This record gives sequence, structure tokens and C-alpha cells, in this order.
Amino acid sequence: MGRNIYEIFQYLLDNHRGKLLGLALGLLIGLLIISFGFWKSLLVVLCVVIGYFLGKHIDEGGGPGDWWERYFR
Repeated sequence: MGRNIYEIFQYLLDNHRGKLLGLALGLLIGLLIISFGFWKSLLVVLCVVIGYFLGKHIDEGGGPGDWWERYFR
């Protein structure tokens, strides 16, 4: 009973990372849908996914132009 919130959170991250991530994403998407509606929320999620993949590609040493050329020849 002597655990603090940091230890509990660290335990959850170490042992239940996927469940915690799914919970956070579900909560975020639910709040987006309630706030903006389904189609606007879908557009926001799509923009986030595209931004993630562009950022990942740049982090791996490529530039935005390389990504564009690879997928749109």
C-alpha cells in the first residue's frame, strides 16, 4: 500500500503498455468525435498518421522529397 503514483504508472507501462496505449487512443478518438463529429475527426486522425510517417521517414535520414518520389513516381 506504500506505492506512489509514479511506481503504479511505471508498473502499468512495463507490464500493460499495449492496453494503456489503446485506452489513451480510444479516449482521444472518442473525445475528437464528440467535439468535432465523425468526418472531421477522421480527417484529424488521417493528418496525424501522415505526419507520423513523414516524421519517421525524416528521422531515418530521408527527406520529404524522397518519400514523395517513393510513393508517387
